[in-house]
Amino acid sequence: MAEVPHPAPTGDELLKVLSALGNPHRMRIVAALQERRNYVSALAREIGMGRPLLHMHLQRLEAAGLVVGTLELAEDGKAMKYYEVAPFFYELTPHVVARAAATITETTARTAKEETK
Repeated sequence: MAEVPHPAPTGDELLKVLSALGNPHRMRIVAALQERRNYVSALAREIGMGRPLLHMHLQRLEAAGLVVGTLELAEDGKAMKYYEVAPFFYELTPHVVARAAATITETTARTAKEETK
């Protein structure tokens, strides 16, 4: 999958992406999906994780814009949700962090403060 240049992220966007990738399970999910798109049950078996926990991690990755899920019908008529990695590219430099920090909204700052309590 080709990397697509991404405009400079806002502070809220950057925090969401870094938070999503700040978990080893989610990093393994991205790595597995980078190899090939997959549906939830098969991906859960592949990485050795229960489906409910995998769903929670996929939701976090999807909210950050790192993966995309699509609902498809199997031949037997069963609905299956497939996930794949969304093209993304983030350059992380002190300058990018400083520009992003200046745009953090009060809601995000308050949520981050509450999470550290």
